[in-house]
Amino acid sequence: MLIREETENDFAAITALLASAFETAPHSQQTEHLIVDALRKSGQLTLSLIAEQDNELVGCIAFSPVKINGKHCDWYGLGPVAVNPDRQGMGIGSELIQSGIRHLRAEDAHGCVVLGEPDYYSRFGFAPLPDLKLEGVPDQYFMARPLIDEIPSGKVDYDPAFYIEPNA
Repeated sequence: MLIREETENDFAAITALLASAFETAPHSQQTEHLIVDALRKSGQLTLSLIAEQDNELVGCIAFSPVKINGKHCDWYGLGPVAVNPDRQGMGIGSELIQSGIRHLRAEDAHGCVVLGEPDYYSRFGFAPLPDLKLEGVPDQYFMARPLIDEIPSGKVDYDPAFYIEPNA
């Protein structure tokens, strides 16, 4: 499997993969492909990696800056991450997450947050931090992974792209 940064030639395949992967996801509004597109268009898609197997795009992951207490502070949001439904459970998502964290660390990022399943993301060092909050979300589903010793506290805000309404 090859993990690499996206290129313009990957955009349509990423859109299709995101739509397919989240089509039946219970906690999704099926806007993930719109989110990535909006982040890309606004210049806020910090890192977009894809996984290829046999020259086929089988997974993707996106990272974008988040604000803490209204300020950018070198923290990033992980998401969305998606794997082709017929390739899930094969470690592709894990490889994408680990590769993304390595990229962030190499760029001197201070930390990363994710909204997701605790049992899954805790394997990558994510955990709820009592002083870091995402409004309207139960604490156990909003997790962070500090990449430096200094951990901020306060309210986290994702890019406006994450608040796209379905069929908008």
